[in-house]
Amino acid sequence: MTLDALLNTLPQQGRVQWIGVRPARDEPMIAAASVQLKTDQGIVGDRFKGRPGSARQVTLIQYEHLAVIASCLGLERVEPALLRRNIVVAGINLLALKGKQFRIGNVLLEYSGLAHPCSKMERLLGAGGYNAMRGHGGITARVCSGGLVNVDDAVFYAAE
Repeated sequence: MTLDALLNTLPQQGRVQWIGVRPARDEPMIAAASVQLKTDQGIVGDRFKGRPGSARQVTLIQYEHLAVIASCLGLERVEPALLRRNIVVAGINLLALKGKQFRIGNVLLEYSGLAHPCSKMERLLGAGGYNAMRGHGGITARVCSGGLVNVDDAVFYAAE
């Protein structure tokens, strides 16, 4: 197989494990069973106010990385709300979606970049929180076609 064929072979299907919104700056994340995503704007009720074309309309992180972050900090677990990401998914490698469109349920998203940790991770996770998240911060995405996203929705590569 060619490298291009390998990069475009992604039959795995993930699942949404957790959803959160942050209504205002410096407010805690609020867990939700479902959220509405608006095309080219982001999540309704999240502090992101929807600048068309913005790369950071939605943030996602892999559930599997929560254990890695916790381990790096010597903790038993890390709660998703502390990481300030909107959607936690399991079962699919989010980095494999680079340069691709993907679906969560019926919503169409497009990978737009890496979600790097910020200095607030030191306060929220303790000393070393920033470095524990490096390489495990997840991704950002644009909303190409909006709709409702629910916990337990399928997450999959939207092959052309």
